Amino acid sequence: MSDTPDCRLTPEQETRLELTRADLEEARSADLADLDPPHLIFLVERLRESLHEAVGLIDDLTDTHTE
Repeated sequence: MSDTPDCRLTPEQETRLELTRADLEEARSADLADLDPPHLIFLVERLRESLHEAVGLIDDLTDTHTE
């Protein structure tokens, strides 16, 4: 049995999580050797935004948001 509390996501949080997962899956499946520099920069920026979104979701769920 787990010690973690049962956590239910709101529909908006579920959407945020699914979009973040989709960005990560796309980055994992990309053939980085075939991407030119502008596409690599775009990919990194999308991953940075996805990381920011994931941290924001964790903050929302744990009420630890700090500015």
